[in-house]
Amino acid sequence: MSFQKSKDDIVCVSAVRTPFGRFGGSLKDIDIYDLGSVAMENSMKRISMAPELIDEVWWGNGDTSSTKDPYTPVVARQTMIKAGIPPEKPSVTFDQACISGMNSVKYGIRSIRLGEAEIVMTGGSTSFSTIPFLLRGIRWEGRRHTSFLIEDPIIPLGYKDYAPVAVDSGNVAIEYGVSREEQDEVACASHVKYGTARKEGFFKNEMIPLNIVKKDKKGNVASTNLLDIDEQYRPDINIEALAKLKPIFGNPTCTTGNSPGMNDGAAAQIIMKRNKAEQLGLDIIYTIVTMSTVALQPRVMPVSPGFAIKKCLDEAKLNIHDMKFIEINEAFACVPLVSTKLLSNERFMKAEYNEMAKEVSAKIIIDNDDLAYHILKERLNVNGSAIAVGHPNTASGARIMMTAAYNLKENGGGYSACAICGGLAQGSGCIIWVE
Repeated sequence: MSFQKSKDDIVCVSAVRTPFGRFGGSLKDIDIYDLGSVAMENSMKRISMAPELIDEVWWGNGDTSSTKDPYTPVVARQTMIKAGIPPEKPSVTFDQACISGMNSVKYGIRSIRLGEAEIVMTGGSTSFSTIPFLLRGIRWEGRRHTSFLIEDPIIPLGYKDYAPVAVDSGNVAIEYGVSREEQDEVACASHVKYGTARKEGFFKNEMIPLNIVKKDKKGNVASTNLLDIDEQYRPDINIEALAKLKPIFGNPTCTTGNSPGMNDGAAAQIIMKRNKAEQLGLDIIYTIVTMSTVALQPRVMPVSPGFAIKKCLDEAKLNIHDMKFIEINEAFACVPLVSTKLLSNERFMKAEYNEMAKEVSAKIIIDNDDLAYHILKERLNVNGSAIAVGHPNTASGARIMMTAAYNLKENGGGYSACAICGGLAQGSGCIIWVE
């Protein structure tokens, strides 16, 4: 189905990201404001846009403990000022966990539709490596303590009142018939696909190489290193090694090998109406056809990207088979697999969205169409995803959109569906179109 362009379409004119660093890797000493400003600044430089043309900033950031100013740090504001955007421009820092980078575009669209902005900077940044340890409950205890319980807030990753996200995901995978073996296959394929894409120069479209400068104790430059690769990538990955890993936190299928890392990185995208882009003489990377946000029962996180994409397809009156490519974040290998199973199921795709959302409290019984499932898997994450690229949570949604767009540009254009799950079964989805 062809897309009918309009002057009021919301389009993306610049989409860039930093390399994604491993936990404790090359980006571990870079402040979160500086990390985000690299993405923002380069998104403007790439299209020679004066910073004062940015009207508003929407920026995802899921953790403020890693900042220099952990209490009300206004991450978006400090980041945009470092990037050269005038301080008179309003900004919003928000946290919807992993869906933040994608939803920053959704909220930016609202501002444009309301006439509050013409050009909006969107994206997000995460730095797992700079998250500090915690000392809870000692503020009012006086000085009599000689020992303290130190808490690591990211081990295990999850929520105190709920099971760790790996546990829920592993259990949901079994419920939907996604085996440990299939998850390991996806994890291995993610690295292989990434390696092929990088060798072919694909990631040069979206990634800005970073010069990492290390200083000695006296403040002198000790070494410099050019980082132009996502550090989570393992070129020597193999199925045999993955199969030997034990599941984490007592879940049945999720291991450190078929899960992404806790990564550092930032991604930025600039959006506006089509007529504004044409007025400024800017090339359009992609058009946003529709976007969605969903929220389901907390334990069923792996299904939320499927629901988000279905909602988009229903709103756009498109079919999943109209999508040339599909990008679903590998929050765990089971997430794209479970969601793709749903999207390949005729009954799921024909059902009313609200009806299915209510049913998800129990397992959705699916008689899966194996042929449709395998066809969609061939279109899924064709350049690798978070298991190889990395997953700096609040940047990943933006990364998925730009990866999908540049992939379409290299392959004759068309539609792509993109989706990502977030904490406690939130989901964000979009359909983009490239001419």
